[in-house]
Amino acid sequence: MKKIILILFLLNLSVLNAKSNTILFLGDSLTEGFGVSQEDAFPKLVENLIQTELHKNIVVINGGVSGSTTSDGLARLKWYLKKKPYIVFIALGTNDGLRGLDLEQSQKNLEEIIRYAQASNAKVMLAGMLIPPNYGPEYSEQFKKMYQNLKVKYMLKSMPFLLDGVAGIKEFNQKDSIHPNEKGHKHIAENVFEFIKEDL
Repeated sequence: MKKIILILFLLNLSVLNAKSNTILFLGDSLTEGFGVSQEDAFPKLVENLIQTELHKNIVVINGGVSGSTTSDGLARLKWYLKKKPYIVFIALGTNDGLRGLDLEQSQKNLEEIIRYAQASNAKVMLAGMLIPPNYGPEYSEQFKKMYQNLKVKYMLKSMPFLLDGVAGIKEFNQKDSIHPNEKGHKHIAENVFEFIKEDL
């Protein structure tokens, strides 16, 4: 009987450990690593930094899909939560803004994603995004404030801008001037690592 109890205890402990070493990056092409290899996309580089700098065995899930908007984020989140990540890093919304979608609906979509992730007991982090000013100052400002509102409402740890130090810098971007190249992803990874390392 004691052996059975011990085995059950160890099984439960292994489940807890499995949950404690997984981070999910839920995003779009910026997260997926459009135009670069998966090994050079910033989520994988963050995993490498965690292992080499902190010597922790952390598994990173790259949940980025090119073209993704906030409307399809929840369905993907539900799938990835089967892996029981203890951190969910949300980097969605750029395509909503670039397509000029209704930002009130975009915010509602992000709220659903945040609430669902929090209900799983994951620590939710949010990456803020910006869009070019040619979409009009009012829309651009509304887009920026969307992330600020979410941060305050759900008391989230938030990066002001995922592409800080990368956006608009030629040497860090591909020819389309939108997607980061290998150097750009390395810069993003270093910023993200500094942002999350205290929570690891």
